[in-house]
Amino acid sequence: MRTTCPYCGVGCGLVAEARDGQAVRIAGDPEHPANRGRLCVKGAALPETLGLEGRLLHPILRTRTHGERRVGWDEALDFVAKGFLHALAEHGPESVAFYVSGQLLTEDYYVANKLMKGYFGAANIDTNSRLCMSSAVAGHVRAFGEDVVPVAYEDLERAELIVLVGSNTAWCHPVLFQRIAAAKRERPELQVVVIDPRRTATVEIADLHLPIRPGTDVMLFNGLLSWLHQHGVADTAFLAAHTTGLEAALAVAEQSAGSLAHVARHCGIGEESLRRFYALFARSEKAITAFSMGVNQSTRGTDKVNAIINCHLLTGRIGKPGAGPFSLTGQPNAMGGREVGGLANQLAAHLRLDDPAHRALVQTFWNSPRIAQRPGLKAVELFEAVHAGRIKVLWVMATNPVVSLPDADRVRAALARCPLVVVSEVVRDTDTARLAHVLLPAAGWGERDGTVTNSERRISRQRPFLPLPGEARPDWWIVSRLAQRMGFDSAFAYSNAYEIFLEHARLSAYRNGHGPGEVFRHFNLGALAALTRDQYDRLEPIRWPCPAVGQGHEPFAAGHYAHADGRARLVAVWPHAPAHATDDDYPLVLNSGRVRDQWHTMTRTGKSPRLAQHTAEPYVEIHPHDALLWGVRAGGLARVSTRWGAAVLRVAVSADIARRQLFVPIHWNGETASDARIGALVNPAVDPISGEPEFKHTPARIEPFFVDWYGFVLARRPLAAFAPRAVADAGLVWWTKVQGEDCLRYEIAGRGAPPDWSGWAQALLGVGLEGEWLEVSDAAEGLYRAAWIEDARPRGSLYLAPRPEDLPPRAFPAALFAQQRLAEHERIALLAGRPTEGPADAGPIVCACFGVGRKTILGAVREGCNSVEALGARLQCGTNCGSCIPELKALLVTQRALHLSSLATEGTP
Repeated sequence: MRTTCPYCGVGCGLVAEARDGQAVRIAGDPEHPANRGRLCVKGAALPETLGLEGRLLHPILRTRTHGERRVGWDEALDFVAKGFLHALAEHGPESVAFYVSGQLLTEDYYVANKLMKGYFGAANIDTNSRLCMSSAVAGHVRAFGEDVVPVAYEDLERAELIVLVGSNTAWCHPVLFQRIAAAKRERPELQVVVIDPRRTATVEIADLHLPIRPGTDVMLFNGLLSWLHQHGVADTAFLAAHTTGLEAALAVAEQSAGSLAHVARHCGIGEESLRRFYALFARSEKAITAFSMGVNQSTRGTDKVNAIINCHLLTGRIGKPGAGPFSLTGQPNAMGGREVGGLANQLAAHLRLDDPAHRALVQTFWNSPRIAQRPGLKAVELFEAVHAGRIKVLWVMATNPVVSLPDADRVRAALARCPLVVVSEVVRDTDTARLAHVLLPAAGWGERDGTVTNSERRISRQRPFLPLPGEARPDWWIVSRLAQRMGFDSAFAYSNAYEIFLEHARLSAYRNGHGPGEVFRHFNLGALAALTRDQYDRLEPIRWPCPAVGQGHEPFAAGHYAHADGRARLVAVWPHAPAHATDDDYPLVLNSGRVRDQWHTMTRTGKSPRLAQHTAEPYVEIHPHDALLWGVRAGGLARVSTRWGAAVLRVAVSADIARRQLFVPIHWNGETASDARIGALVNPAVDPISGEPEFKHTPARIEPFFVDWYGFVLARRPLAAFAPRAVADAGLVWWTKVQGEDCLRYEIAGRGAPPDWSGWAQALLGVGLEGEWLEVSDAAEGLYRAAWIEDARPRGSLYLAPRPEDLPPRAFPAALFAQQRLAEHERIALLAGRPTEGPADAGPIVCACFGVGRKTILGAVREGCNSVEALGARLQCGTNCGSCIPELKALLVTQRALHLSSLATEGTP
C-alpha cells in the first residue's frame, strides 16, 4: 500500500506491507516526488511502533459517581453531546473549545473546524501547529495576503545559495537535508549558509556558519536588506510592478541596522563572516532562505519571517525557479490544517475570519445556522481561559498539551479545573489523557484514510493497510457522530473521508476569482472537486494550486499576490529583544528543540528500540566553561530551573553550544521520565500577532543535582515501581525509561541507602516466589549487582554504583535478554554486566538504521576507513537514511586530530 509518513512536514511517500493485520515492512516510495525512495530512521522504524500495547481501544468514561469504566460509543458520545449542549445553552458558544493537532488528516481537521465555526458559532478551535508554524503563517499573510509557501523541493536542487535559518535540518527534516547534501555533491558551487546559535549536525555541510545570539534574526536581515539596497542589488522593476511598502521597510532597516560593524556586534558574530554572508546573498540570483522553529518560536517570530521575506521581495527572488523564502513545516499535516482553517484566527479555504465578506462566503457554502464573528483563543490563551473557568468543555484531539505547551504545569492545573475534558487519542496513558473525563479511541496511522499536505504544498494520500483495532474510529467519524447527536444531522452525514475531501475541494474553488462577490486566493483545488471514489483512492501526490485539470502553476510566477491590490508587502520590522531577559537569578538562555530519532512527546517513537539507541535520555547541553562555572559534570545530573518550572537532566558538555546558553530536548513526558517535561520550564510569552510561544529563549539557571548513587535496571516487562505515582515509594529521586529490543531499561539515581539492598532490589524488580536471585555487593566501593533468572532466562537485573562512569555498558546485559537459555558463563556475565568472553562493547549507537556503535566506527577508522564512504562500505553506517553522516564526519575529524596529536607527541614530522 502506498501511503505517507506520519512524522515531519517533508511528507515522504512510503510503501507499507502488512500480513495478518500487522505491518511487516516499511520502505520509501521511489515514485513519491518528496523523497524519491529515501527514508529517515524514524520512518524506517515505523513497524516497531504499531503494536497494540498501550493503545486506547474502547471509550472510557470517568465520573465521580461510577469512577472509571469502559462504555460503548453511544453512551460516550451521548455524554459528550450533553456536556456541549449544556455549556452552549448556559454559557454561550465561547464556553467550549477544541484543541487539535497537525497529526490529524485534512478531512478530520475540516469536520472539526466546520462544527466549531459554522455550527457552534465560535472560533475556539486551535491546534498544536500554533506552537511551530503560526509565525510563518502570519508572516505570509502580511506579505502575500495569503498563507502561501512559494518554494518547492526541486528548487533546492536549482539554487545557487541555500540559507538555513533556525533549522537543524539534518535532524528535523533529514530526507530534505539529504537532498540538499546530494545537490551540493553534484554541484560543489552550491553554497550553504547555516544561521543557528548552536553548531548542529546541519553545519557539517555549511560553507559558512553564523552562530548569532538568540533573538537577533531581525537585526541580521534588516542589515541584509539595507546592505543589498546600498549595493544596488534591488530589482527596481519588480518592486515597482509587484510590491508596496519599500520605503518604510528600508527606512526602519537602515535606522535599526546602521553599519555592518553594528549588526555584527549586535548579533555576536564576526564582521568578516557577516560581510561574506551578505555578499553571497547579493551575488546569488537563485537564493532560498529556508527557516523553521528557530525563527518561528519567538515573541517576534512574525517579524523575523517578514524580515526574511523583505530581502527576497527587494531582490525579486521569489516566484522563480531556485529562489524564495521557504518555511519548513514541522508536522505531517500542519499545512493541511491551515488549508481548512484549523487555527483560531482562520476560516476554511484560506479565507479570513476578520473579513465579513469571507465569513458570508463560508456560511453560504456550508449553509450553516451561524458563523464565528471574531477570531477565537489561540493555544496559550485558550488554556488560560480554561484555567480561569471561562471554558467549560474542552476537547483535545491527537495531542499532548500537558507536555508540549509552555508553562505546562499551569496547563495541567487548568485541565484539572475544567468541568468536562474530552480526549480522543491513540494512546491510553498520556499526561493529558490522565486528566480526561472521557477518552475516545481514535484510529492511528496505518488505519486512517485521508490526505495530508507537506511543506511544499503537496497533497498526498494516507491509506489504511491495518484493520481498526478494538473500537477505534477515525477522528472525522467521531466528530460527525457528535454533531449528529447535537442536531446537525444533514451537514455531517458523511460516510467516508472521500465525501469530506470533495466538500473541502469544492469550498476552495467556491467563488474563487476576481469578479463581483468573489474572493481570490491561490489555494484552489478545483481540479479535485469532482473526483470519483476510485480517482480519490488512486490520487497521486499533487501540489496546489490546481484550479482545473492540467492548470497547476507556481503561485507567484506571474507576480500576483492575494492582497486586494494584487501586490506583495514589504513590512517594516524593528528588532526587539526576547520578552524575558536574563538576570543574576537566571543568567542562562534555555533553548529547546528536537533530537534526531525522536518525535514530539514520544508516544509513538518511544516504542521503538532502534530509535532509543541514539539518544536514550533527556539531557541538558552546556558549554565546557559554563559546566565548570556552575559545577556540573558530564554524565552527572543537574537541575535546570526557570521562573516557571524545573527539570532534572543528564549533563552533556559540548563546545557546540555557545557560552551562557543551554539546550534541552522536548520529547520526554511523565510516562518516560521522572522529571523532564520541558514545557513546564518554558515561559508563556507569545508573539503578539501569531500567538506562537517563545520556546527558544527562557532565562534559566543550572545547578548540580546531588545523588548518592546511580544505576540502571533491565526488566522484561514494565515495572510497577516506575508508575508516576509509585516512584517516591521506591526511594528514587530520578529515573528515565528506555525501550530495548527484548527488555526495558530504567536509568535511576537515588539518595541514601535502604537498610536491606537485597529486599529493596527485589521489591523494585517485582520478584516473585519463582526463579533464582543472584547478587553481589562491594560495600567499600558502593557497588551492587543483582539478577533475577527464571527458567534459565533473565527476568530482570540491577546495577548500582556511586558514579555513572563506574556502571557497566548497557548494551551487553540487555542483549542477554534475547537468550532463550543462559549458559553458566552468561549468568555470571549478566550479574557482572560485562562479557566474560566474546566481542567487546560497540559503544553508544551512532547509526540507528544498522545499530553501529561509536567504538566500532572508531575501530574501523583506526584500521584505515578514512571516509564516510569507506565506513559505509565496511559497516553499512550512513548508507540508509543518512541522518548519522554528520556524526560520522565528526568522528573522522576527531580521530584524525588524535592521530596528528600522537604523531606530534612522538616527534614524527
